[in-house]
Order: sequence, then structure tokens, then C-alpha cells
Amino acid sequence: MYPAGDWLESTTGELQAAMANRELTALELVRYYTGRVQALDWAGPCLNSVIELNPEAEEIARKLDHERQRAGLRGPLHGIPILLKDNIDTADRMQTSAGSLALAGSKPRQDAFVARKLREAGAILLGKSNLTEWSSIRSFKKSSGWSGRGGQCRNPYILTHSPFGSSSGSAVAVSANLAAAALGTETDGSIVNPAHINGVVGIKPTVGLTSRAGVIPISHSQDTVGPLARTVRDAAILLGAITGVDRADPATGASAGKSYMDYTRFLDAGGLKGARIGIARQVYFGYNRHADTVIETAISAMREQGAVIIDPADIPTAQEIKDSPDGMTVLTYEFKHDLEAYLATRRPDPAHPGSNFLRSLAEIIAFNEAHFSQEMLYFGQEIFETAAARGPLTEAAYLSALANNRRRAGRNGIDAVMSKHRLDALVAPTGQPAWPTDLLNGDHTTGVSSTPAGLVGYPIVTVPAGFVSGLPVGVSFMGQAYSEPTLIKLAYAFEQATKARKAPQFLATFPLPGRA
Repeated sequence: MYPAGDWLESTTGELQAAMANRELTALELVRYYTGRVQALDWAGPCLNSVIELNPEAEEIARKLDHERQRAGLRGPLHGIPILLKDNIDTADRMQTSAGSLALAGSKPRQDAFVARKLREAGAILLGKSNLTEWSSIRSFKKSSGWSGRGGQCRNPYILTHSPFGSSSGSAVAVSANLAAAALGTETDGSIVNPAHINGVVGIKPTVGLTSRAGVIPISHSQDTVGPLARTVRDAAILLGAITGVDRADPATGASAGKSYMDYTRFLDAGGLKGARIGIARQVYFGYNRHADTVIETAISAMREQGAVIIDPADIPTAQEIKDSPDGMTVLTYEFKHDLEAYLATRRPDPAHPGSNFLRSLAEIIAFNEAHFSQEMLYFGQEIFETAAARGPLTEAAYLSALANNRRRAGRNGIDAVMSKHRLDALVAPTGQPAWPTDLLNGDHTTGVSSTPAGLVGYPIVTVPAGFVSGLPVGVSFMGQAYSEPTLIKLAYAFEQATKARKAPQFLATFPLPGRA
């Protein structure tokens, strides 16, 4: 099924070297990953991480192989297969649906900015990855990784356990070596949480560093697009390929002069030496004692690498952020406004003549009710209903909640603690180990550390830190706006010192201890 050679756990650099030495072609690499999708994702352990493969991928690979021979490389992603979360528009034969059957009747008019940037870089868009439907904004009782189009995505380490979300399929597919890397999106935790729980690297960029044009939205104040990869280097390469100012997304204007086309220039194996690392303990430790133990070991490793550890360095507003309803208030207001603006950019899909062409949140709610057994058998749409009842973005309730979020998470939160202790980064557990998937009752997560950075649009890099009973645990490096170079440097130094990632073995059940 696979071509000659085994490219398991290969980095993009190793794949490029193999192609340069004529040990591999982009076409063979597409067939290798396609074979793994067919054998492991759609059969075998049935990970359900890839909703569809690009039917044009092999032809694109042939053209890029020819271009390599004739004109040389476009860059480090030339001929490298990349998956895109199924909320990122591609104007090709693939669908873009946020995992929902409701969008099967329409198509994007053009590629998302980030998809176009990847094509220009020579990457091969291999397919669309599964996700928590509508990026987790439909219901509080959702099961992470489930969508109407893709079914339930599964954790590649222990198949009975959750892949978390909402960029579930992107993280699972990368961890299972179904693609070299993938793009995900994050509003609050949707890149870093599945990255940590599936044993890969995730970068949640500063809001505005990457364009959201052509991405099915939740919140223009919090949404961002970022990479998932098996190494920090590969994540840095992918991040550099998708940055840039885009007139279709005004938020990217602030990134002018603050973004880089090559983030690998900041990789430094000695980067922790002398770095001031603050440990954000209040609220973000104590959810799971096993995960805390892994992170304590990670902190010790940072100290051994020469980091100056300030412990604790608590976010002053952490409890206030956790207790406040303002975060969800902003999301429900912005979701209705942003989704309907996005739907106006789509056109009827000629491949689905007679299908519904939905233009509003109210129409999507009605579609889900009419297709209950396909869309609402396991969880409802109460967040949709709340959002549908929201008024315009001029309402005082929205403006007050938005200001509160930015103040708590920014000036009085992350900014305050980093300034007080002169920190290069804050560190916390990304979250807890995976829990058993429960379609009937929803997720059993106890807590995550992504919310402060999410509310104010600041960056996070999560890196594998260790395991709990075979389940991965990640550590998060957080900073202020456009501090990606520093966070990448620190995360890379930690990765090189610990080498914590191990490839998944697709265990069928959780290994319970036997009787003494």
C-alpha cells in the first residue's frame, strides 16, 4: 500500500532531503499519507480524523515534482502534504462545512487567505480534517471531535478517549502521521488543547498575525489560525508560510512589521538559559494531579537548562476570568454577526443541486431541527439559540463584556504579571489528560489554561511534556502580543532538552492495573 521507504515521524526537513536525494517524490509522499489515511483513519482503528481527501492532490504533486526538477524549490513546504481543518475555505473540489451537513449546499467563492498562502508556498492541500462541529460553538454538552459529516474522531493513543477540540482531526492526523502537518483554528483552546492531548506541538498565534478571511468564524476578537505539527521546527515553518497582511481581514494590519516569513530563525536549543519563566499556578494547576506531576518535571527541566523560574507568577485576575460570563457573552454576540457575514460570501454548490443554500443562523438552527437524527442525536444547539437572540454589536451588554475581557486578561492580567516579574513567558499545564469519550453526556474536561490568552488575543505554544498512563500531557508557553519569536525559542529549547513526544500505538482500551 505504501511506497518504498517508511516516513513515519519524518520532519519536513527530512522529507525535503529525501526528495532532494531522489529517494522520494511528492507524488509518492501523497500516496504514502493517503495510504495511511485509508488504512488507519477510514479502516483499522478508524480514527475519523480526515473528513475527505483532495481528489486533485496527486495531480498537484506531479506538477510540483516537475517544477522541482525544472525550476527548484519554492521553499521548505514545496511538495509537503498539509491538512486543513474543515472550516478553512478551499475553492476546489473539497467542501468546507465546519463539519456540518447544513453547509453541504454551498461552496466558498475563493480560497481562504491561509490556504492560498500554502498553495503559493508549494504545499499540497491533502484534505480536510474533522473537528468538533462548528468549532465547539453549538452546544455546551458536545463531545469533542464529533461532527455530523465526520462522526466521532478518536484519540490515537487510546481509542476510547477524547481527542479534545475543536481542531481535533488536525491534531489526531498529525500525531498519527497521516500528514506532515496541519492547520487548525482557535478561539479559546481549539489548537492548543487537542495538540496537548494528542501529543503534538500547537501554535496559537496572536490575533491578527494570520488572516481569518475565508475561515468559518466564531469571534473576530478572538479567532486565529495556526499550525499543528510533530516538532516545533515544523510548526514554525508552517506559521511563517501563512502570516501576512490581508486587506480582507483588517486585524492583520497590526501585524505589519511584527510578522516573519521564517520563524525557524528563532530556534535556539539553548534558548532557556537566562529566560525568566513565570509559573501561573492559581486556577491552572490542581485540575489533575497526574498532569501537575508531569508539569513539575517539565519545570525542573527548564531550570536545569538555565531558566530563571519565578514560582508562583499568578495571573492576578485568573479567578475573576474563570467566574465571569463575559467570555461567552462576547462569543455569542460576535458569532451571529460574523457567521452571517461569512455566509454571504458563499455560493450554491453545483454538486448538490436542490440542496439548501443557508444564509443565516436562524436557517441553520431550523436545518438542524429538520435533520435531528443526523445532527442532534447526541447534543443540541443551545449556544446557537442564545446567539440567534442577540442584538447588534452596538448593544451595551456586548461592549461592556468585551471591555471587561480585554481588561481582565490583558492590562490587569497577563500584562500585569509579566511586567511585575519581567517575564519572557508564563508556563502552565495546557490541560488534563484525555478522558473517555462520552457522546451522551459530553466532555468531562476539568480545566484548561488557554482562556486568558484567548480573551485578549495573545499567543500560546504548547509542546509535549510527558505521559500519564499512556496519554500525552502538554505544557503551554504564553506571552504578550506578537511574542511568537520568544515563545518558539523557549518551546524549541524545552523540546530539544526533553524529547517527550512518542508516536501513538492506537491502543484499543485504557490499560487498567490488575489485582495485586
